Amino acid sequence: MTAVMSTTAATVAVRSFTGQNGTDEHVLTVSVNGQGSFAAQCRAIAEGYRKACADLGLSEESALFRRLFVSDAQNQAAALAGSGLLDENPDHPVAVSLVEQAPLDGSKISLLACHVTGGSARRKRRLAQGGMVMEANGLRHLWTTGLTPSASAPQGAYEQTQEVFSQLTNALETENGTLRDHCVRTWLYVRDVDCLYPALVQARTDLFDRHGLTADSHYIASTGIEGAGPNRFDGVLMDAYSIVGMRPEQMSFLNDTDAMCPTWAYRVTFERGTRIAYADRAHCFISGTASIDHKGDVLHLGDVEAQLDRALDNVAAILRPAGGELNHMMYFIVYLRDGSDAPAIRRALGQRCPGIPAVIVKGSVCRPEWLVEVEGVAAVPHRQAGLPEY
Repeated sequence: MTAVMSTTAATVAVRSFTGQNGTDEHVLTVSVNGQGSFAAQCRAIAEGYRKACADLGLSEESALFRRLFVSDAQNQAAALAGSGLLDENPDHPVAVSLVEQAPLDGSKISLLACHVTGGSARRKRRLAQGGMVMEANGLRHLWTTGLTPSASAPQGAYEQTQEVFSQLTNALETENGTLRDHCVRTWLYVRDVDCLYPALVQARTDLFDRHGLTADSHYIASTGIEGAGPNRFDGVLMDAYSIVGMRPEQMSFLNDTDAMCPTWAYRVTFERGTRIAYADRAHCFISGTASIDHKGDVLHLGDVEAQLDRALDNVAAILRPAGGELNHMMYFIVYLRDGSDAPAIRRALGQRCPGIPAVIVKGSVCRPEWLVEVEGVAAVPHRQAGLPEY
């Protein structure tokens, strides 16, 4: 199901996946018209979100994850307190991510939210490291959000990357999980990606080597993009999603080497996509994907619309081994180096992928020549008796 709902000041796009085993997933994006103060826009986002949840019959308990994209995290984080957008109910914890990546619709804040309804009973609890655990069908789904260095003084990006990954591995260990076997997806936000990304890449590679993540085993689906949190000394911010308790055959890795080379060919360490199979569906986590060819070269230099088209071709190629297509995407996040490209990109994306919720934000990609990058999650129908339900 796809729907668009509007209130006076907010627009909500919804996409739902109805599973054969009774568990339904819902993704909502909420945007505002760009008018008014940050406080007024927060109220509009919160009201639009609440109304959409009421219209869809989504209880507070059904919320799993929310990401807030804001234009000035240092000055706006405090204003979000009491808005209802941050997790404030201890009886119904939600994993909330706050990232400084300005929405490119003229507003100061946008929202991406994920809910689940129906199916087996679920239990949610907070993670001490930040985030939330959902337990269902013998699986523990961990959203670890807002991982930042603990030091108050400036550190280098290498040290900060090592530290946030250490926080993630500690969170996994408390749930009897490991980085290698249970982490599905990471999002790494770098305050100055043009300057700090190489240090992040080296730190991640060194840490992965220690944890047995290599080109001969596998890596983790990821996005490494420009972004920031509320603390001005944090050069690196991370969110992650992991699943403890899944069977080894549930996880597989996606790429099409006719379209794109493996990432290790140009000395970075992440998977193009990761597939998690369940009894009645498969989730395909698509890493940040840009206009790249099978040799690792950037295509369509200077042409942002052509780069978007190639990036979407590459997403389609990643999905093919999983039996998926672009129309299985539940949502897109689109990152642009130049905000003035947003109207053209919004129009082009709507023409090629109509009805799929999308958030378009300011976020420079790790190579300056890449003008646009896309990511998201697909839900693909899949039947495999014996696998856990979602």
